[in-house]
Amino acid sequence: MEQVDFSLVNWSRAQFALTAMYHYLFVPLTLGLSFIIAFMETHYVRTGDPEWKRITKFWMTLFAINFAIGVATGLILEFEFGTNWSNYSWFVGDIFGAPLAIEGIMAFFLESTFFAVMFFGWNKVSKKFHLISTWLVAIGSNLSALWILVANAWMQHPAGMKFNPDTARNEMANFWEVLFSPVAINKFFHTVTSAYVLSSVFVIGVSAWFLLKHREILFAKKSIIVASVFGLFASFLIIITGDGSARNMAKYQPMKFAAMENIYTGQQNAPLAVIGFLQKSHADTLINKQDFTFKVEIPSLLSIMAFQDASAYVPGIDDIVNGNKQHNIMSYKERSEKGKVSIMSLAEYNNAKKAGNDSIANAALAKFEDNYAHFGYGYYANRDVNELVPNIPLTFYSFRIMVGLGLHFIALFIVILILTRKNKIENKRFILYTALWSIPLAYIASELGWVVAEVGRQPWVIQDILPTIAAVSQINTASVQITFWIFFIIFSGLLIAEIKIMASQIKKGPETESK
Repeated sequence: MEQVDFSLVNWSRAQFALTAMYHYLFVPLTLGLSFIIAFMETHYVRTGDPEWKRITKFWMTLFAINFAIGVATGLILEFEFGTNWSNYSWFVGDIFGAPLAIEGIMAFFLESTFFAVMFFGWNKVSKKFHLISTWLVAIGSNLSALWILVANAWMQHPAGMKFNPDTARNEMANFWEVLFSPVAINKFFHTVTSAYVLSSVFVIGVSAWFLLKHREILFAKKSIIVASVFGLFASFLIIITGDGSARNMAKYQPMKFAAMENIYTGQQNAPLAVIGFLQKSHADTLINKQDFTFKVEIPSLLSIMAFQDASAYVPGIDDIVNGNKQHNIMSYKERSEKGKVSIMSLAEYNNAKKAGNDSIANAALAKFEDNYAHFGYGYYANRDVNELVPNIPLTFYSFRIMVGLGLHFIALFIVILILTRKNKIENKRFILYTALWSIPLAYIASELGWVVAEVGRQPWVIQDILPTIAAVSQINTASVQITFWIFFIIFSGLLIAEIKIMASQIKKGPETESK
């Protein structure tokens, strides 16, 4: 069995997870608050009501604070692809780099350029031009998210590519397949709409604080109405895109789907466990099996969710690992053998090309291409199959907590919108405190969505093509550990600074407009 420095792999994963999770504390508020601000300023331009200008400028200040700190963490995240994941960058850099380059050249440039006009251009440019700048910032920030999410979706479902055996790199064969793959489109809309929900909860929670303090009553109510309508609309879109995410996962990442639902043995009319508690099984099995100690199920719902057919067969972890000939599911052992053939054939092709033996090179290339779909499994030909099963409890619980919080936010939007419209909200202290404390819950739900997406697909960096153990840079583990703690200190400092600055600005409240 080939030796793998799991200490290096795990610390590299930990460092990237740390950076990504800190970065995503800032991103969703940028994506959603930009549109909320645009709606508010549109209302100001249409009505000429100076109160809407005050409201817009207050939320714009909070947006600017969040935007500045988010940029800093995002830059470090992109550099880590070259420092910690150089094998990955080499293997797929031609494809993965394209959407990131477009994001920097087009979307981030658009967002940054008009941000200056939006933030500093009050009373310096016309109302309409300022409004256009605000909308372009919102569009630009969401376009940035589009290209980054396209890159991530390609890792979940590699499409539009062709492997070049002469350079040992994947190259883009069809840009539009990469951009418009079903996973990419659904992932973009699901992620940005979840950001809209978080931003709406943030605006409602801060507004609730003003009402609890009996300050800026009109400001708070107007902000709540905009945010609750926007959040409610986004919540319904999340339900639609979440349904699409489940179908894509069942089709392209069946192991993630099985782990998320803790399905060990596949079945027809598969029920969905709405609530469940797990414990490690004591059965004599190679797989890290989890047993339910308690669960509440909805019959056949999982089959419907995965394949839109109540009688559809949903494969379980055992089916995927050990195979199921009846349902044409190849075992991990078979796939690892085919992957090993693919890796060896590539080496044989390169040796034959160097020796000038075209007939052997062509035969090896044909064998390589026939087995390339299993290429990544070749790294596990002599390894424990448990390494190919993701962390089941973490994926299972993260999904259910995320969904539960999503339902809580929908109820919050409906209740608080009705109470605000009836002018009763300022007297409902329990609801106001619920709204205020829902702000951290929104961030938890947002992070848990990424836990499901990224932990659930382990051990793959690129699904079925490149595992984590083969993607990491061969660098000193100690250097990764040192930078991990350096980043932890820096990011924690940035987060504390943002919270303090935000809190100070909120306590200060919206400024009175000079006449």
